[in-house]
Amino acid sequence: MLPDIRIALSSPELPPAFIANTVSAIGIGMGAKMPSSALKGSATVPPDDRPVPILQADGQTIRQIMLKALNQREEHAIVPFPGFARSLQDYAHYQRSFPHRDLNEEVIDGLGLADRRNG
Repeated sequence: MLPDIRIALSSPELPPAFIANTVSAIGIGMGAKMPSSALKGSATVPPDDRPVPILQADGQTIRQIMLKALNQREEHAIVPFPGFARSLQDYAHYQRSFPHRDLNEEVIDGLGLADRRNG
């Protein structure tokens, strides 16, 4: 089986409660994008007991990593958490709004990455 490579990034400029919310939402999104992978279960300790690193990076670095990941061809999940999402209280509204947003112009508070590579 191919090992999962997982990582979550969050902006250190956020208050601790927002960091927790951002990373939680990213974990849910990663599981939704790759439901057949070992991402099912806890956002920080998957079923195989390997923790998901939660790293800090400023918004510009998170955006650069996101854009680089979007250009990769491998099977992977990219889960951005744009700042505007925090202001929405209804997921249906978020789903309608997201396609009309340009992530190049949005503040990205966090990013989840999951990839399958030969180990």
